[in-house]
Amino acid sequence: MLDIKLLRDDSQRIAQNLADRQVRVTIPGQPPAEGDDWAARTTEGLVALDRKYLELLKQSDELRRSQNETSEAMKKVAKLPKEAQAAERAKLIEEGRRLRDSEKQLALDTEAALAARDEAWVQVPNLTHADTPRGHRDEDHRELRKVGTIRDFAAEGFAAKDHLAVATALELVDFEAGAKVAGQKFYYLKNEAVLLDLALQHYALRMARKHGFTLHTTPDLAREEILRGLGFNPRGESTQIYSVANSDLCLVGTAEITLGGMLADTILEEEQLPLLVAGLSHCFRTEAGSAGQESRGLYRVHQFTKVELFAFTSAEPGVSDEMHQRILAIEEEIFQGLGIPYRVIDIASGDLGGPAYRKFDLEAWMPGRGAYGEITSTSNCTDYQARRLKIRYRPAAPDGSKHKPVCVHMLNGTAVATSRALVAIFENYQQADGSLVVPDVLRPMVGVERIAPRG
Repeated sequence: MLDIKLLRDDSQRIAQNLADRQVRVTIPGQPPAEGDDWAARTTEGLVALDRKYLELLKQSDELRRSQNETSEAMKKVAKLPKEAQAAERAKLIEEGRRLRDSEKQLALDTEAALAARDEAWVQVPNLTHADTPRGHRDEDHRELRKVGTIRDFAAEGFAAKDHLAVATALELVDFEAGAKVAGQKFYYLKNEAVLLDLALQHYALRMARKHGFTLHTTPDLAREEILRGLGFNPRGESTQIYSVANSDLCLVGTAEITLGGMLADTILEEEQLPLLVAGLSHCFRTEAGSAGQESRGLYRVHQFTKVELFAFTSAEPGVSDEMHQRILAIEEEIFQGLGIPYRVIDIASGDLGGPAYRKFDLEAWMPGRGAYGEITSTSNCTDYQARRLKIRYRPAAPDGSKHKPVCVHMLNGTAVATSRALVAIFENYQQADGSLVVPDVLRPMVGVERIAPRG
């Protein structure tokens, strides 16, 4: 979440950011703000919640002063004439009782006010990078570049099939068995597809290690408080998270959760930064409500394997922006190595996730649909996630002294999500005779140059 000082010092910036992102915040006890000025009125509601909390804190300070004054007055009772001591002592005892009762009620009121403020404040998204395009429609995203050559299948004398048709014909995937065992959108990879999946994992991990990332296999489960700290909604109707019954554990939808959570409640030294980690994990997503072409086959499924890149950097100006470009360059290097045509998209403000300050997507050309489809993304979340997880570092002063700890900046990026990478490979490497060419960089692990039709 954001530093509450931003609300107190620059509430107009919060209002503009809510409008840019089209984020509606629910204020406890108030109907949703409507009309053209909904963002400004929402921010006014946030300010009112914070002021109420601050006023109660002020009342608590005043009450403690009154309690101290009563205690001091009690010490002076012995100096009064004996005939006045009993009456004065009784008066002060009654006053002390009244103050204690007030203190209990004030503590409850303050706790409730803080809970109400924070319930609303955690819904407020991160700030937005100045260069991020504003808007909430697909056409508002900014295309930064296209890389690679798109094959002309017509010139080769055949029409491109979609990945599911290719994979089914070559007996590389079985959705029917997956649905029988686990339900729709679960699947079995078969034959060479298993080796392709493993080869993609190995390829991405080697690339991550080459660029200085420490490799991890991460847990497939995480506690709810870790998910919330990273800005995920682990429960409720809108969640995309699978929860484990009778526990506070959830199946992770990305290793961002487990890599980001591994340093919760940690104070680092500045010389430890940047800290680069990569994680291999299974990923589980309910994908509730998904439909249409994008939900077909392997593109949008309930389980897949992913290699995630994650970085913790200092909060010095420009440092995390540079790291963001570095992670994007690694993602591009991976897909250039695979020979997949792609484009880079600067995601518009209205389509950013709550924690993201800026986000870039790589979209692969998918001949089967005749369009680009997302295969990786990378987000700079600045200190938004670190504040709730309490991941900080001590900046060093020029004289060698240490400053007060400040929150790190946290960034994530997909090296490869194997299911979507397979989609891109199946569609871009299909051949007129029904076979599938294996990308050069994957051949050593797959063991063949081409996957031929069976029978």
